[in-house]
Amino acid sequence: MMNRRLMTSVFAGLLLTGMGAFAQSTTWTIDTNHAQTDFRIQHMGVSTVRGSIGGVTGTIVWDANDVSKSSVNATIDTSTVTTNNGMRDKDLKSANFFNVEKYPTMTFKSTSVSRVNSKLQVTGELTLAGVTKPVTLEVDGPTAPQKGMGGKMVIGLSATGTVKRSDFHFAPKYPGAMLGDEVQITIDVEADQ
Repeated sequence: MMNRRLMTSVFAGLLLTGMGAFAQSTTWTIDTNHAQTDFRIQHMGVSTVRGSIGGVTGTIVWDANDVSKSSVNATIDTSTVTTNNGMRDKDLKSANFFNVEKYPTMTFKSTSVSRVNSKLQVTGELTLAGVTKPVTLEVDGPTAPQKGMGGKMVIGLSATGTVKRSDFHFAPKYPGAMLGDEVQITIDVEADQ
């Protein structure tokens, strides 16, 4: 009987200590070397053009007990946009699209985080080529923290969503029949403490 009480007390103590550790929010720094934004868009209704943008930096504040207290603040280097086609990449970097000379970065700042079923929904303001619009991302993760190669604790997550190129005044000279309006995006991120 005494052993059972002792074990119950020890277990309760460990549980409360663990809950206390998770009750606090933690701040994570996005690892630029392990973060990328991928996108895809329909071309002439017959094929899909894919590309990527690197140079992702920022922070993630994570509160496992109250996800509404979590937040994301990220900056992406638009000059890194690539589709593995030099002529198309030059057009993407021009004033037709990203206008990297005038707007070398795009930013995302969350305004709310919520859990919908087993996924997180992160809504925020995306600023791209001088235009700010609300965007909602569906997030898988974050993963459980684990020790990374450098000894720091790391987490990972993947966010997906859709933006409209017309919202950001991207290439109005390209009609919808030539280039789709909806752009599917996926952001894969590792972050560390």
